[in-house]
Amino acid sequence: MGGEGKDVLGSSNGKATSNDDTEMLWDDEDMESDDDDDLMDVDLDDLGEVSLVNFCKKASSAFFKQYGLISHQINSYNNFVKYGIQKVFDSIGEIRVEPGYDPSKKGAGEWRYASIRFGKVELEQPMFWTGEKFHADGGKDFIKLLPRHARLQNMTYSARLKVETHLQVYTQEKVRSDKFKTGKSEYIDKKILHEEKSDAIIGRIPVMVKSDICWMSEAERGDCEFDNGGYFIIKGAEKAFIAQEQICLKRLWISSDPYWKVAYRSESKRRRVHVKLVENQKAENIKGGEKLIRVYCLMVEVPIWILFFALGVRSDKEVVDLIDCNIDDGRISNILFASIHDADENCDGFRVNGKAFEEIDKLIRECKFPPAESTREFIDNNLFPRLSGAKRKARFLGYMVKCLLQAFSGRRKCDNRDDFRNKRLELADELLERELRVHMRHAEKRMVKAMQRDLYGDRELYPLDHYLDASIVTNGLTRAFSTGAWAHPFRKTDRVSGVVANLRRTNPLQMTCDMRKTRQQVSYTGKVGDARYPHPSHWGKICFLSTPDGENCGLVKNLAATGLVSSKVVETFLDKLVRCGMEELVDDTCTSLGEKYKILLDGEWVGTCADAVSFVEEFRRKRRRKQLPYEVEIKHDVQNREVRIFSDAGRILRPLLVVENLKKIKSLKGDDYSFQTLLDKGIIEMIGTEEEEDCCTAWGIKYLFMGDKGKDHGKYTHCELDMSFLLGVSCGIIPFVNHDHARRALYQSEKHSGQAIGFSTTNPNIRIDTLSHQMYYPQRPLFRSMISDSLGKTGYPLGRNQILPKAEFFNGQTAIVAVNVHLGYNQEDSLVMNRASLERGMFRTEHIRSYKAEVDNNESLDKRRKFDDTVTFGKIQSKLGRVDSLDDDGFPYIGANLQSGDIIIGRRAESGADHSVKLKHTERGMVQKVVLSANDDGKNFAVVSLRQVRSPCLGDKFSSMHGQKGVLGFLESQENFPFTRQGIVPDIVINPHAFPSRQTPGQLLEAALGKSIACRGSLKYATPFSTPSIEAISEQLHRVGFSRWGTERVYNGRTGEMVRTLIFMGPTFYQRLVHMAEDKVKFRNTGPVHPLTRQPVADRKRFGGIKFGEMERDCLIAHGASANLHERLFTLSDQSQMHVCRKCKNIANVIQRAVPGGKKIRGPYCRFCESVDDIVKVNVPYGAKLLCQELFSMGISLKFETQPC
Repeated sequence: MGGEGKDVLGSSNGKATSNDDTEMLWDDEDMESDDDDDLMDVDLDDLGEVSLVNFCKKASSAFFKQYGLISHQINSYNNFVKYGIQKVFDSIGEIRVEPGYDPSKKGAGEWRYASIRFGKVELEQPMFWTGEKFHADGGKDFIKLLPRHARLQNMTYSARLKVETHLQVYTQEKVRSDKFKTGKSEYIDKKILHEEKSDAIIGRIPVMVKSDICWMSEAERGDCEFDNGGYFIIKGAEKAFIAQEQICLKRLWISSDPYWKVAYRSESKRRRVHVKLVENQKAENIKGGEKLIRVYCLMVEVPIWILFFALGVRSDKEVVDLIDCNIDDGRISNILFASIHDADENCDGFRVNGKAFEEIDKLIRECKFPPAESTREFIDNNLFPRLSGAKRKARFLGYMVKCLLQAFSGRRKCDNRDDFRNKRLELADELLERELRVHMRHAEKRMVKAMQRDLYGDRELYPLDHYLDASIVTNGLTRAFSTGAWAHPFRKTDRVSGVVANLRRTNPLQMTCDMRKTRQQVSYTGKVGDARYPHPSHWGKICFLSTPDGENCGLVKNLAATGLVSSKVVETFLDKLVRCGMEELVDDTCTSLGEKYKILLDGEWVGTCADAVSFVEEFRRKRRRKQLPYEVEIKHDVQNREVRIFSDAGRILRPLLVVENLKKIKSLKGDDYSFQTLLDKGIIEMIGTEEEEDCCTAWGIKYLFMGDKGKDHGKYTHCELDMSFLLGVSCGIIPFVNHDHARRALYQSEKHSGQAIGFSTTNPNIRIDTLSHQMYYPQRPLFRSMISDSLGKTGYPLGRNQILPKAEFFNGQTAIVAVNVHLGYNQEDSLVMNRASLERGMFRTEHIRSYKAEVDNNESLDKRRKFDDTVTFGKIQSKLGRVDSLDDDGFPYIGANLQSGDIIIGRRAESGADHSVKLKHTERGMVQKVVLSANDDGKNFAVVSLRQVRSPCLGDKFSSMHGQKGVLGFLESQENFPFTRQGIVPDIVINPHAFPSRQTPGQLLEAALGKSIACRGSLKYATPFSTPSIEAISEQLHRVGFSRWGTERVYNGRTGEMVRTLIFMGPTFYQRLVHMAEDKVKFRNTGPVHPLTRQPVADRKRFGGIKFGEMERDCLIAHGASANLHERLFTLSDQSQMHVCRKCKNIANVIQRAVPGGKKIRGPYCRFCESVDDIVKVNVPYGAKLLCQELFSMGISLKFETQPC
C-alpha cells in the first residue's frame, strides 16, 4: 500500500499503474456500495433488540478470542524484534575510531583510522550452549531453550543478537585539486588498507514468552492452560512490564505555567522548539507591549522575527500572514510590535538578505557544543526534521506562534497533562529500545578504546568480536530486569524504578491483572494534584475502580476489559489522504491558506482541505472498508479548524459498534465469524481517546430502541458492546458491582481477587515456586457475567451447546451463607463456619513452600584457588538440627515428615564445617519433590518442596466478592446450627451488621439470584450495569417456591424450636485468602536475644519476641496496670543490674584489685572516688546501661541519683 502511494506522488513512470490501481479500487468500492444498497431497506427494528444483544455477546467473544487480555504486551515486543532493534543500530550510524596520536608508538607508516558500520540485525530463537565437554562427546553445540528449562535451571530465557558489521581501516592524506572545478584547493583522501564484513554477536536479549520468536508460539499445547505469555524469565524469576504513562511527543504542548509557551518536544534536546512569551524589559518604549515572543531552538534563544527571516520569509507582512492571528485584538498586535522591536535591537538590519541567517549561524557557533555540520544542514536535520523545505518549516513555526497567541488571548485551551489524549503508554518496544541504546553506547565506548590500542604502528587488528564485549548488553539488560531500575526517558544518567515487577501467581486473575497495569511516574512525596483523580478520558479505556490504596492510589491503574494499546502503523498512507480530499502543504510563504483546515499527521502539518466534514467522512469510510489501517485515529477540531490524525504507538483504543453499519449483520453467514471480519466490514471500529469526542455513543443496545418506535437511534453514531467493559477484568466479574460502595469494589478487585487461593497453574510438577497455594475443590459461581462468558469457550463436554465461562478467574467456592447472629461469635466481621462442611473438604487448600541451596559445580571448582573451602551436598551430623530424614546425599526422601528445627538440605565443607539449611520456627510439612539442577553461572543447586494440607482454622481470612472480608471466629458443629424446613444447614453465618455501614447490597442480591439459579431459574446473569431488577429476582424466587425476599423459616439446632424471625439465606461465592493464622501466629516464652542490646530479637521465624510499642504502653498506663507494664518492658525484656557510687553518682565497675596482704579480690570499685564505700546495686534495663557506656565513650558522663526503696 505504501509503494502505491510512492507511485502516485512520484515519477511519471508510475502514473499509469497508479491510475489502474485507482480504477480497480473504485470498482471494489462500487461493488461494496451495491451490497450496501441491498441492505439500505434493513432497519434496526427488523434486526430486533434481542438479536443485537446476542450479536454483541458473539462479537465480544470474537474480540477476546482474537486479542486476548495481554496482546498489547506481546504485540509491542514483536514490534521491537521486527523494527525496534534495527532502529537502534541504524541510529548509531558510522563509528569512527581515531588513533591515540602518541608519537612514541606511531611506527613507520601514517596514522591509521578505523570506521565501523552496523547493518542488518538478526535475533535468533532461544538456544542453549551445551558446553565443551558435551561437544567433545559428539553432541550438539546448541539445543532448544524452552521457558520451563529456564524456570527449573534459574536461567534467563534469552536469544542471541547477531549484527552484520562493516569494518574499514584506512589512512588519510591531503590531495591537491583544481579549485575551479571542485571549489577546494585541497581535500582529505582516504586510502583503504583493510576492509572486512562479518557477523558479530552483540549479546543476548531476553525473550518474551509466547512472542513470535518464542518456541511456545509454535507449540500445539503450552506448559500451562492458564498461561498466555507476555512475561520474561530472568534468572528463573518471572518479570512483567508495567505500562508507563508518558506525555505524548507527537503534538504541540501549550502551557501557561510557569510562563506562556508552546513546545515542539522531542527526545533529542537539539530538536526541541519552545516558543514562549517573555517579559519585555524595555516595555516603556511600546505602550501595552509588556510581553514579546522569543523562540528557543537549535540550542540557542533568538527573537522570533529573526528566525522567520532566516528561514526565507521576505517581509513583516508575510510573517503576520503566516501567524494568521486576529491582529485587531490590541493585546496580540502589541506583542507582535514588541517582538519586531526586540529583533531590531538584537540584530540591526536583519531584513537584509542573509543577515538573519548569519546571526543564527553566529549564535549556534558560540554555543557550548557547536555542531560539526554546517548551519544549513543543522537546521534542515534538527528544526522540525520531518518537514522538508525551509518555507514549510517557517509556516509550521507560524502555526506554533498562532497557537500561543490564541491560548494567551483565551481562544484556545491549554493542554491538560492528565488527559489521556496527551499521553502514550510505553511498553516493551519503547522500553527495551531505550535500554538497549544505553548499553550499546557503553559497548561502543569500550570497543573504541580497545581498538585504539591496536591502530598504532604495525599491530594487526583482530576480528570485531574481539573488541565488542557481548557481556555488556547481556548483563546490562539482565540487571535492569532484576533490579527494576530502567533508563530515564530524557535524562541519560538517571534511572526510573517501577518499570518491571515480579509476576505474582497466587491465581490466574492476579497474573493477568499484573500485566494490564499502567503506572504514572510522579513524585510520591508531595501532593500530585489531579493526577490521582479519574478523568473523563478514562471512560472505557482505564478502569475507574481498580487502583491500589495507599501512596500509589490513582497513579497505578488498570486497563479496561476491552482496552487495547495501539502499535505503530508502519505503512505510509499520505496518498490515501490526498484521495480523501487533502491538498499537500505548499513550500512557500506567500500563498494564503484562507479558511482552509489544517491536517496534522502525528503532530506534523502535512496538508490542508477546504471541506473538513467530507474529508473526515471519506477517511472513516475508507478505514471501515479496510483501505486504511484500523488503528489510525482521526479528530475533527471545528473550533481550531484542524483535522488531527494519529498513527503512533501507545494510544488506548477500544471497540465500538458503528450504528449506521449494524444492518450489515444480515450479510454475515453463520455464527462462525472472526472479529477481523467485523472490522473489515465496518460493523465495529477501534476508537481512540480523541476521536471519541466526535462520537455520540449509546450506552447499550436498548438505548437505540428507546426513541419513537426505534427511529430515534439516528442521533447515535456508535454503541457500546456492553457497559461492563468500562471496568477492568477483576472488577467486571464482580456480580452486581454497580450496587456496591466503590471502596468495597476496590477492595475486591485490587486486593481480595489477587489474594484468593485458586488453582494458579496446571504445570506445578515442572515449576519450583518459592510459595504457592492450591485449592482442592475450586468451583465456578452460579451466576454468570458478560466478561466471564466472553472470555470463555463454547461447548460443554457433555454436548450442550452453551458457553463455558472462564473458570480460572473465579477462585473460591459457593457456600450457603445465612445472615444471622450466632452466639456472639461473629461480631465485628467474624465468621462462624460449619465444622462438618470443613471436614468434608470445603476451603481445603494445599500450601507448598520451596527451599533452595547452592554449591559450586566441578567446572568452576577447577578454576578456583586450592585453599578455598569447598562446599558440597551431603549428610553430616549437625548441631543445628535433626538429620533423621536425610539420605546420604544430603536430601530428604519423598514423603518425609519434617518439623521445625529439622535439617532440610545437608551441606558440608571439606574442613568439616556445617552449612546445612534448617527449617525455621513454625515451618513444617511433607516433602513433595526434590529437584537437582544447575544454572549458567557455574552453580549446582537443589530445591526441596514441602507440602502442607491446610483446612480452615480460627483466624483464617475469608472474603466474599463484595469486599466483605472477615476472619473465622468459631467452628460450630452441624447439629447445633439452625436448619431450614428442607434440612439445609448453612456453611457460613455472617453478622447482619456487616451490610448497613459497608453499603454492599450486591452480596444480598447475589445470594437471592444464586438461590433461584440453583432451583433452575432462567435469570442467570449478574453483569454490572445490566443486572436484573430486584422485582425480577424476587419474582423468580417466588416462582420456585421461596419467599420473595430470600428469607426462610429456620429451627434452632440446639433446642429444636422454631426461630421467630425469618433468616436471609442463600448461596454466595466466598474466597479463602492467603492470610492464614498459621503463617502469622507468634508466641514465645524464652528465646534468642540480640547480642548487643540483650533484648528479644524481632523476626518471627527466628523465634523472636512480640513488639510492645509506645501505643501499647499508653494503653497499660491508661488502665493503671503499672506492675504489668513493669513486667512487660523490664522483667521480660532486658533486665540487668549495675553498681552506682552514691558519693560521686557515677557507675562503679566490677574489677579485680589488690588489697593489703597481697590478696586479690573481685568486686565493685569506684575509680573516681577510689573506694568501695557507699556503692549500691541497682536494677536497670540493659539498654539504659548500654546507652550510658556509649555516651561515656564519647566523653559524656551520666550521673545517677539513687534512693533506697
